[in-house]
Amino acid sequence: MEYRKLKDQDEDGNSASDDLESLRGKPLSVAASLGGGPVDRKWKRKSMVTLALTVLTSSQAILIVWSKRAGKYEYSVTTANFSVEALKCALSLAALARIWNNEGVTDDNRLSTTLDEVSVYPIPAALYLVKNLLQYYIFAYVDAPGYQILKNLNIISTGVLYRIILKRKLSEIQWAAFIILCAGCTTAQLNPSSDHVLQTPLQGWVMAIVMALLSGFAGVYTEAIIKKRPSRNINVQNFWLYVFGMVFNAAAIVIQDFDAVVNKGFFHGYSFITVLMILNHALSGIAVSMVMKYADNIVKVYSTSVAMLLTAVVSVFLFGFHLSLAFFLGSIVVSVSVYLHSIGKVR
Repeated sequence: MEYRKLKDQDEDGNSASDDLESLRGKPLSVAASLGGGPVDRKWKRKSMVTLALTVLTSSQAILIVWSKRAGKYEYSVTTANFSVEALKCALSLAALARIWNNEGVTDDNRLSTTLDEVSVYPIPAALYLVKNLLQYYIFAYVDAPGYQILKNLNIISTGVLYRIILKRKLSEIQWAAFIILCAGCTTAQLNPSSDHVLQTPLQGWVMAIVMALLSGFAGVYTEAIIKKRPSRNINVQNFWLYVFGMVFNAAAIVIQDFDAVVNKGFFHGYSFITVLMILNHALSGIAVSMVMKYADNIVKVYSTSVAMLLTAVVSVFLFGFHLSLAFFLGSIVVSVSVYLHSIGKVR
């Protein structure tokens, strides 16, 4: 019996050695995924938040246009923005309450903070305020397809700012992928019945360029803040960002719509579509912060671009959108650019 036991132990040891030997020389990601390790879980989490962001982004422009009545907004856009920030703040608190209940309060998930940590949030909050307001007003100069084209200007601004602020080198292939992506998204939205890409006045172009710069800078800056302290709970970081967002949006209400809110009420002109739009924007903001925490801001940019194509596909069934040759070719170009970006990372 003792001989049998020793023999079994020897066989187990040889088996373990063989297993280790079979994994030797393989990438760490492969070894971790064989056991369902942290790398595999991280990849699944990144995929889930990226997919959620893509779906939410694809419906944003449609909901904004649907919320208009007779070509104008009957509600106050500043109150809508404030409602979005308040809802995001509430969602972050709800997530924190669940964590506190299950894991207890720790240094990484407590709301108490220092002045140095919280003093960096007003900058991105102010940038997002201006960008979000312009998102409503730009529809006075462009239609939904035109907006989708102009929105892709933030791809280049994000790439440049990503290099400047985060000091991360982008390969030549990645820079080429940015340009190809812009070309693909633009081609997908070309109007075959017109010789012009866009019939957009100067005001529309200026607003689009300003939005691209604001979106790129705010996104990259926020990612730098979030990843500066990786162990800090994402919901705490979100909470303080949204608190400053509420403060700035409250100031915007006082400056721009104070009389209307006092005389007609805070929720005057709201409809079911308006509520859906606010919910969509709030969940999109949460998804963006998750992407920045567990992926990077370039993933957010590509999610936005893919969402443009997804919007067009859904429009085929909802609105009878015609899939032109330009759209088909643009889709192929976008797919190629995504592939080039994935293989062109600096090693």
